[in-house]
Amino acid sequence: MKELKLIGHHVKRHWWKYVLGIVALALVDLMNVYIPQFTGEITDGLKAGTIDMDGVWSLVWKIILLGGGMAVGRLGWRYFIFGTSLTIQRDMQRDLFAHLETLSMRYFNEHKTGDLMAHFTNDLQAIRMLMGPTVVTAFDASVMLVMVLGKMMFYVDMRLTLVAVIPLLLIMYGDYAYGKVMHRKFFAKQRAFSDLTDQVQEAVSGIRVIKAFVQERKELAAFAKVNQMNQDKNMDVARTQALFLPLLDLIIGISGLLTLLYGGYLAIAGDITLGQFEAFNLYIAMLVWPMMAAGECITFISQGMASLKRVQVILEERPDIVDGPEARGVEGLKGEIDLDGLTFAYPGQDRPALENISVHVSQGETLAILGRTGSGKTTLANLLLRLYNTKRNTVRIDGRSLYEIPLAVLRRDIAYVPQDSFLFSDTLARNIAFGVETEDMTAIEQAARDACIHDNIVDFPDGYQTMVGERGVTLSGGQKQRSAIARALLKDAPILILDDALSAVDTDTEEQILHNLRENRRGRTTIIIAHRISTIQSADHILVLDDGRAAEYGTHEELMALGGIYRRIHDKQQLEKQLREEGGAAS
Repeated sequence: MKELKLIGHHVKRHWWKYVLGIVALALVDLMNVYIPQFTGEITDGLKAGTIDMDGVWSLVWKIILLGGGMAVGRLGWRYFIFGTSLTIQRDMQRDLFAHLETLSMRYFNEHKTGDLMAHFTNDLQAIRMLMGPTVVTAFDASVMLVMVLGKMMFYVDMRLTLVAVIPLLLIMYGDYAYGKVMHRKFFAKQRAFSDLTDQVQEAVSGIRVIKAFVQERKELAAFAKVNQMNQDKNMDVARTQALFLPLLDLIIGISGLLTLLYGGYLAIAGDITLGQFEAFNLYIAMLVWPMMAAGECITFISQGMASLKRVQVILEERPDIVDGPEARGVEGLKGEIDLDGLTFAYPGQDRPALENISVHVSQGETLAILGRTGSGKTTLANLLLRLYNTKRNTVRIDGRSLYEIPLAVLRRDIAYVPQDSFLFSDTLARNIAFGVETEDMTAIEQAARDACIHDNIVDFPDGYQTMVGERGVTLSGGQKQRSAIARALLKDAPILILDDALSAVDTDTEEQILHNLRENRRGRTTIIIAHRISTIQSADHILVLDDGRAAEYGTHEELMALGGIYRRIHDKQQLEKQLREEGGAAS
């Protein structure tokens, strides 16, 4: 099974720790089975008068020494087995996170965040239980069972052992059926937990929207539905355990009753001594753990295997965007961009998002892209970053197809400010320095000045050390955008892409940022995606997209002279600006 191969890879790295842990566990079990024997010898010796107090103390000291050895052994197997299971959990978390980072955008578009979070919590916790407590439970129960049965048969009586064990054989069949049922139920339980996690994550992320639209009751009802489903699946598991474990106790109780009846008869008949009868009852009590452990072990195995299967599904996922054999020999980008008949449709879509786009941008020039929502502007930015694959040679940088440029080089040398300016839960300084290796405060402050955010930052009580809330919720929309622009400017990449990154700033600030861009990015290529004509009118080239097609292309003056889409958008925005100014003057 692939799941066993996955876990075997991690066990192989720590096999010696498991060996030491199992040896310590076996020694503990071996010492444990001698305690009832020594107790029985004391009873028989005292009854027959064949042992004095020195003999009693000798056996008592043996029991004390065994107890001390068992304490040391239990410390050892806990350290080696439980500690190793925690190490394996840590390694699997690291491997899973590293693998997720390699996956393409398609995967994250198709899978919810809450479901992925459940793999890092519940699933890896279940795998840790499989590699820790389950190993101990399975080995300890098996060794203890063999040792205890051996002592019962050879130290006490074979006939009494058979009578006591016959009811316990029923547990073997019950364990098999229980394991199959638990595997199915736990898999459903994990899916329900994933849905619950996703519901909570989405609601918390969108809490401001929920409050703004007064939809708390609606969201509470939606949460109640998935919460109830999660409870139902957990109750299915609990009911199965609640049914199986008492049946286990009943069978063990029947075995104990038969021991009392038949063992008492053998003791009265003189076939076994009183001390052997006492030891046998202690051995029966010791058998309770292996029998109870069998059900617990099957639960852990069922849960662990179900979780391994869920994790394995992710690890088997392969990225769509990878470096091919031709991606070599490129150390860096200069900034010349060619789009040659670019046509692209998203996976699963028949209608292309972009169709037959051809554009040439020389190094150091600025290309502006204008168009209505859904016209393909952001798609074009995504394709330049190779977040999705295109037909070969339809996108070239510095005369090379994107497939010939290593992904690490491509994305290192393109600075990108997306529409949704994402900030991490960290200080403003670290957010701005996210794309560079070292935090140079002088460079950070200069990038913030160029993005017109420095004055806002220094007004904060903690300045650049101000902690940004999750996804930047503590900042205004304009502050988030300008922080993201500062992050891109600090990267100082040959190519800069601004995807509607000035939509939340006022026109005066926008003009200042654009001025700074022209001054500081001389000789570097810039692509500006925007809705406002004022943002792009000074660009070297302007591409107007309409429904994924290149409707118009040229400079501001050339497009105005055409009298087409660009001119209509310009005139409309000018009218809106005039009306706002007149409205402001009237008030």
